[in-house]
Amino acid sequence: MLHKRAMGQTETVLAVRGMTCGNCVRHVEEAVRAVPGVHSASADLRAGTVRISHAPDASLDAIAAAIDEAGYQASPPV
Repeated sequence: MLHKRAMGQTETVLAVRGMTCGNCVRHVEEAVRAVPGVHSASADLRAGTVRISHAPDASLDAIAAAIDEAGYQASPPV
């Protein structure tokens, strides 16, 4: 998990397994954006990651759970 902090915002990158197409990217992004405290999410199919901009107190467990509930597997990037 990669974290960067900037003026009330944190950026985290998670690895996401199971994305195989553009619809998968959209599903992951929508699931992450629905988590309270998330400002934006941008999934990268080729890299197999999602970059998330969120409030510092947003729950990373809730973000990972949202990805898992959408049918994909979240983990720290390798």
